[in-house]
Amino acid sequence: MSIPESVTRERWRAAREELRRKEEAVERARAALAEERRRLPVVEVGTEYVLEGGDGKATLLDLFGDSTQLVVHHFMFAPDQETGCPCCAAFLDQLGPLAHLRARGTAFAAVSRAPFTRLLPFKARMGWTVPWYSSCHSDFNRDFEATVDRDGAPAERPGLSCFLRDGDRIFHTYSVYDEPLDGLGALFGLLDLTALGRHPHGGDRLRLHDEYEH
Repeated sequence: MSIPESVTRERWRAAREELRRKEEAVERARAALAEERRRLPVVEVGTEYVLEGGDGKATLLDLFGDSTQLVVHHFMFAPDQETGCPCCAAFLDQLGPLAHLRARGTAFAAVSRAPFTRLLPFKARMGWTVPWYSSCHSDFNRDFEATVDRDGAPAERPGLSCFLRDGDRIFHTYSVYDEPLDGLGALFGLLDLTALGRHPHGGDRLRLHDEYEH
């Protein structure tokens, strides 16, 4: 195994301080990018997509519940597959309780093109409680570019799409696909993708996930 150069504690501190300054510059740039993302224009969703979940049929509006925002994970699971994508599964594995998102007015759901009868046993096998819906009878995946044509055949790609509601009106605010998802599984990483950001209700106090009021 090859390891980095071994140095004295003093040289390590000097190198660490230099790196810290670069890290802080990256964080400032990331915060500025999140602010610019929140200023993106939005597109009203005019189609009433019908999905299928654990309680039967559901519209995109149903996925919000009582929340103002919705983050959808485009989980790669094609209709002809028996199991879901391992990378997408790893993404869901790192999410943890959704209470922190819900307390900030943000709902989360996974959507795949496979029939719900295939999603359900795989969800049970993985031990997930995250809401998961099938879009197999709608154009949801194609309209939000999670299913694209490659070599004349439909192909899945992983992604996240963010939505904002105003009453019964739904607006598509942002989407991201493929490699940029690698660093987005954490709470604030997801909130930074949304139109209202980390503190949509003006509060920023984190609690234990079982201490949030319903």
